[in-house]
Amino acid sequence: MTLFSRIPKVDRILEQDEVKRLLAGHPRPTVLAAIRMVLDALRAEARAGSLREEDLEDGPVAARVGREVARSTACSLRRVVNGTGVVIHTNLGRSPLAERVRQRVDDTAYGYSNLEFDLERGERGSRYSHVEKLLCELTGAEAALVVNNNAAAVLLALSALSGGKEVIVSRGELVEIGGSFRIPDVMQQGGAVLREVGTTNRTHPRDYRQAVTSETGLLLKVHSSNFAVVGFTAEVTAPEMVAIGRELGLPVMADIGSGCLIDLSRFGIRGEPTVQEFVSAGVDVVTFSGDKLLGGPQAGIIVGRKAHVDPLKKHPLLRAIRIDKLTLAALEGTLRLYRDERQALAEIPTLRMLTASAEELRLRARQFMRRLRRGIPSSVRLASLDGVSQVGGGAYPLLELPTTLIAVDVDGVSPQEMEARLRRMAVPVIGRINRGRFLLDARTLLDDDAPAVVSALRELAG
Repeated sequence: MTLFSRIPKVDRILEQDEVKRLLAGHPRPTVLAAIRMVLDALRAEARAGSLREEDLEDGPVAARVGREVARSTACSLRRVVNGTGVVIHTNLGRSPLAERVRQRVDDTAYGYSNLEFDLERGERGSRYSHVEKLLCELTGAEAALVVNNNAAAVLLALSALSGGKEVIVSRGELVEIGGSFRIPDVMQQGGAVLREVGTTNRTHPRDYRQAVTSETGLLLKVHSSNFAVVGFTAEVTAPEMVAIGRELGLPVMADIGSGCLIDLSRFGIRGEPTVQEFVSAGVDVVTFSGDKLLGGPQAGIIVGRKAHVDPLKKHPLLRAIRIDKLTLAALEGTLRLYRDERQALAEIPTLRMLTASAEELRLRARQFMRRLRRGIPSSVRLASLDGVSQVGGGAYPLLELPTTLIAVDVDGVSPQEMEARLRRMAVPVIGRINRGRFLLDARTLLDDDAPAVVSALRELAG
């Protein structure tokens, strides 16, 4: 109990120069709460027998108080390093924005804007006009609209198009997305009556034709982006759905999820249809996300035929789910990059990461490790090895992308302890553990992540 009795009192800690500097920059209650947290931790370590004499010196105690103040005052939502290898990581904010978009968001955030003001006519305008022409240009659609996310886009479209009537959808497309949101539930909220056709693995054109009655209001196709059914399967394609709709006088809607504007098959990434394919097939209304394969901010994007999209702009639900000015600025900036496909592939982080070659990733890993080694102690060892990445975001569920992994070993620290401590750093470093090693994937590490990783590893190594 000798060390227990030597734990400093609050007033002594308050007299330390480093703590006085904390008091100059933070409210006194915040610093006092941090001191009490540190003292509680020291007492717990003393009882457990893990407290050392050097832990009680003024410098280490003050440093712990400083770290606790930083932790308690840090914003809950903050930047992290994504070393998981999952490119569109829903839990980590999905797609990071292109650097070129940053200034557009800053300009919109820190000043006034023409959000709903027509500069040509000097009168009230529409916030949706800032991206509608761009979306029509890029997709070939006649009209477009954006809301706050894709679930809202589906809800709005169903509310406006189904008219409270039956909506026919294949049983194999009644998907559930992250957070337990299910297509049948969204349909119910939209006032649509679900009419299932076909089976889980096989649905044919005749299934739709036979299900249509005077109570049918809409044909719906849902792209199964977050799962795959393989083997004895059959589905009705978008062109076939459109043909049935035209034949029976019914609108056709497609929820395609990820929203890819560039055919990625030449990079070995196959199986995800582009938005343009659905539009050119004649689908009346197409909905998709802005923050997945598109590589922009969270948004629900609706494109299609003018006769079916324009009524959505007058629906009372639109006010509740409208897109805000910062998201709109980020979306417009991202969409403008797509006017030049080469620019989009080079500057949009999600596309750049997905299309990186194996050799490019090996070089990126070597360069990243070189930067880390310049700042970490010898007790931290790095090694590279081959591995695989995932697309994430509900796209290409079976696809594994070859990558280069950086294995991190720290003397005296297990992979499990390393994973837990790194995600609690000032800038959390999120990796993965595989076969008893802590790994960072070069595919999802950004160039400016290196300083944060160096700082975290130095603190980890003590």
